[in-house]
Amino acid sequence: MTSYYRHIPNVITIARMLALFPLVWLMLHKEYKGALWVAVIAGASDGLDGFLAKKYHWQGWLGGILDPLADKLMMLCCYSVFVLQGVIPFWLYAMVVVRDIIIVAGASYYHFRIGKINQAAPSLVSKANTALQILLILVLLISLAGLWNLQLIHQPLIWAVALFTTLSGLHYVWLGFSMADKVRNS
Repeated sequence: MTSYYRHIPNVITIARMLALFPLVWLMLHKEYKGALWVAVIAGASDGLDGFLAKKYHWQGWLGGILDPLADKLMMLCCYSVFVLQGVIPFWLYAMVVVRDIIIVAGASYYHFRIGKINQAAPSLVSKANTALQILLILVLLISLAGLWNLQLIHQPLIWAVALFTTLSGLHYVWLGFSMADKVRNS
């Protein structure tokens, strides 16, 4: 019976992925208070599934793929709606998407052509980038929901996301070339 419990984090993650449908619908209909609630609940569920997986040693291959995928899908959905609504500039949206495409393409190339990637751990600059991307989403939702006028920090946050998106993308490219050189030289 207890073996079924180990699937709880993955079920929570899948529920978070399904929450993207109401989140996008609410954002497209400019129901930003509801969208903010969905985003906050999704964020809390992300923390919960991570806590459960670590505390009870329920980590697995599937969760290692689903969890970051759910996070990326949520950010991609939010940024897509924001760019469609003219809330964020297209160039920022393009930077965020292109960075992720480059990382996935580079990691796939490395994995299948050079050597297996056993564990993908995000770098510190990547964690800062993700935190800033999420913070921008929350600040924009709070502002658009009319809860607090945070417009003074919109532009600085946009520039911070742009900077860290660039830095983390360059860092992963450098890391990939470094790993490839080590394999070739060994």
